Amino acid sequence: MAKYFDVHPDNPQPRTIHQIVQLIREDGLIAYPTDSCFALGSRMGNKDGLDRIRSIRHLDDKHHFTLMCHDFAQLGQFVQINNASFRAVKASTPGPYTFILPATREVPRRLLHPKKKTVGVRITAHTTAQAILAELGEPLVSSTLLLPGEAEPMTQAWEIKEALDHAVDAVIEGECGIEPTTVIDLSDGVPEILRVGAGDPSRFDE
Repeated sequence: MAKYFDVHPDNPQPRTIHQIVQLIREDGLIAYPTDSCFALGSRMGNKDGLDRIRSIRHLDDKHHFTLMCHDFAQLGQFVQINNASFRAVKASTPGPYTFILPATREVPRRLLHPKKKTVGVRITAHTTAQAILAELGEPLVSSTLLLPGEAEPMTQAWEIKEALDHAVDAVIEGECGIEPTTVIDLSDGVPEILRVGAGDPSRFDE
């Protein structure tokens, strides 16, 4: 059964955040709120966690996983970014955008798109997610909590607990948005909008 963590939305309790991070470090898989919607998350080195995300969401090997980063400095360790893309990403973070960029060698091969060697990155404005990332000290491998056959992502922690009680190790309570992120592919240097979501895509129109 999944543990259920009730976190204060404005002032996350340090003890609770520590317990969540400890579970992640022990290769747990969590469902947690972001400024777009709930996401599944595990640490980068957790191969089993990645397999479980694929299983829950029925994903193929061409799916772009996202590294949820604490800040821009951390994001820069895991993707290669030119000056034009740097300005675009910097101006849009934190916020409900995911950017597809060429990965650095810091990113495990199994997280990369098999042909393009790219990975998704984003910085969330969500207070609880930021508290988890700050304590963890590394990105969370994340994927929107959208179950197979469903048109809408899950947005209620108690519903997630009922649906995925034996598939995840913890569910984190929290308010979240109702739309997935807007996904922008910057891997070729020219913005390509792959999915329109919560973030305004017009700022990337060339």
